Parts: sequence; C-alpha cells; structure tokens
Amino acid sequence: MNTSDDARHASDQTGFTYRLADVFAESSYQGNGVAVFLNPPRLTTGQLQAVTVEVRQFESIYLWPTADDRSFVTRIFVVDQELRFAGHPILGAAAVAHEQLLAAEPAAVPPGEHATWTFRLGSREVIARSVADNAGGFDIDTDQGRPSFGEPMPPAYRERIAHALRLQPGDLDPTLPVEWASTGLKYLIVPVSGSGLARARITIPDFEELLGEAGAELAYVLDPSALEGRNWVNDGSVEDIATGSAAGPAAAYLVRHGRVAPESTVALSQGRFVGRPSALRVEVHGPRDDISRVVLHGHVCLTGTGTLDHPPVA
Repeated sequence: MNTSDDARHASDQTGFTYRLADVFAESSYQGNGVAVFLNPPRLTTGQLQAVTVEVRQFESIYLWPTADDRSFVTRIFVVDQELRFAGHPILGAAAVAHEQLLAAEPAAVPPGEHATWTFRLGSREVIARSVADNAGGFDIDTDQGRPSFGEPMPPAYRERIAHALRLQPGDLDPTLPVEWASTGLKYLIVPVSGSGLARARITIPDFEELLGEAGAELAYVLDPSALEGRNWVNDGSVEDIATGSAAGPAAAYLVRHGRVAPESTVALSQGRFVGRPSALRVEVHGPRDDISRVVLHGHVCLTGTGTLDHPPVA
C-alpha cells in the first residue's frame, strides 16, 4: 500500500479489537504470539506501526476483507518495520478467520473439514488451510512454495560468521555448508552442534552487513541433529520464539544435504531458550536436487481478545 493509499484510507473509526493467537503451541501461553486485527480501520502505515508497538506482540497482522469473504488484503508488522512476508502471523490469522466464520455461519465448515484462506501481501498471495480441533484450537498449514538456495560460503566466511555468533569454528557442523535458503526471506542457515546452539548470540553491531555479504537477510542457527533452531532480529536485541518463514527453508536445507530423507515431514523445535516451547512441522516434497515445495504446519490456540479505544493520531 503506497502513501496515497494510506492517506485515502485513513479513518476516524473509533474502537476496534484484536485476537491474541499462540502459534506452534500445544496450549495457550506457549508458542509464538501474534495480534490478529480482522477488519480494523484503514489506517496509515505510521498508525499501523504505532498500534503494533502498543500491543507489543512479536508481530501483528492486519486483515481487510475483499469481495471474496475468504480472501484478505494483508499487512504484517514488527515493532520497527513492516514485513513483506512472515510465517507465524499467517497461521494465526487463518485460525482467527476460521473462528469468525464458525461464529457467523457454523454450518459453513463442518467438523473435520478444512477452510481455505488467501492472504494478499502486496503482489504475493499466501494460501492457508485451517481445521478446528476438538479442544478450541486449530491446525493450520500453508504452502510456502519452492525453496531457493544460495552458494555455500568459503571457510573464511564460516569463521567470521561463527565469531559474530559467539561461536568457535569447531562449533559449526563440518559436513554441512553455511548458505542461505529461502521461501520468501533469505535465511543464512548456520549448522551447529547442540552446545553451540545454546551459546549462540549475535555479538557484532554490523551483523546485517555480514549477512549481506552472503546474500542473506537474516540468520537461522540450526542444530541438524536435534532439529532445533534459533533466530534473532539482526541487532541481537530480541530472539524470535518460532520462525515460520525460516522453518520451511531450514527443512528444505536438511533434505537437500541428506540429513533428512526426501518426501519427509520434518519436526523442528524452537523457543526453548526464551521459555516458549514451539513445535513446527514442515512437509518437504520432491527429490533432494529438485525440491518442489514445502508446506508449513502448526497448531494455534486463541488466547484472548483486546480492544483499542481509538486509532493513533495520523
């Protein structure tokens, strides 16, 4: 949405609500939280950023209905920027949309059947499917498409990225490359031992520049034996609880390099180090040398509702 769109759609609408969803969680207060705003006022980018800061979830997602009641214009924010793609907000949004559909039209989705949702993020359409479980939660999957990969980085770069992550070069798995993988965002996959995963931190102020040298945007530190990962914002100030946009690329990386068999479902864990255990499952389709698509799965619990009395001043 451009600046003129922002100005045209700014609204003086008063109160509006959001749902708190815990994604990749077996029960509430686990997994990665997201604030889901369904049909909020048509606010400017600055106002949406201010709302995101106010609710203080790791991410917030805003959905506006279209002529198709299962398709939404979508925008996703973290506290300091808008994202062009993210994983766990899409899953949370699908759960909230499914809940709203059941409340408005209970017979629309019979028990055990999936509903399909389209989230329009700029020029990209992301499809998610939801099914209600028997305990008030939802199982969600979204096809992240065909992954792409960068070139393996040379030994000198491996040493530099290890140092930047408070690791010793020996903490890196010698049988696996450091390279980026992507289904939308380019994650530098850094394969480490279990002890290395526990020690990992971003320790340098110019980490984003170091990633850029490899063609990557973010880092995902991965223990390929335990199938556990970690991710931070690039200044190292915040650790993500569960990174859906990295899970698909990481699972594809493991299949590509022979650590997981083709046509497998990879069960990844994340969030242990921040006290929010999270379970992410990824189907990887196609042979090792031609992975055709990855499908991300997660369980979502709807934990609460909030109301904002009025929008921020434009």
